[in-house]
Amino acid sequence: MIALDTNVLVHAHRPESAEHRASLKRLTALCEGEAPWGIPSPCLAEFTRQVTHPSVMVKPCTPMGLRSLFRPILESPSFQLLLPGRRFPELFFDAVEESRGTGRFVFDAQIVAICRENGIRQFVTYDRDFRRFKRFRTEAA
Repeated sequence: MIALDTNVLVHAHRPESAEHRASLKRLTALCEGEAPWGIPSPCLAEFTRQVTHPSVMVKPCTPMGLRSLFRPILESPSFQLLLPGRRFPELFFDAVEESRGTGRFVFDAQIVAICRENGIRQFVTYDRDFRRFKRFRTEAA
């Protein structure tokens, strides 16, 4: 199973991004494909924070536009929103220790724990910080 990071979603959304074409192609293929894929729940909130922020985006998305923006993803029959479960605390602390995570790396440990709990085998991201997690496979879009 594959999961997408926030940055892939942001690049797919922003045509001015250098990674737009590759990110949109990957997202579209996942949405239209039959293989299960997902987005960790914190990435949904992080995406919303970034694309609605006027200091981050030249033309920020409005809060009212988010639902229609995400509709193709939510309607994909192969999509799953990845949530923390009962094993999350154990997996989270394992990921923090594994990466020697402090500060901003704690957020990444949360993503890794959710992915591991949900059986994610590939995590698509442009964030090189995930390389800190030795038992976590990442790739660019």
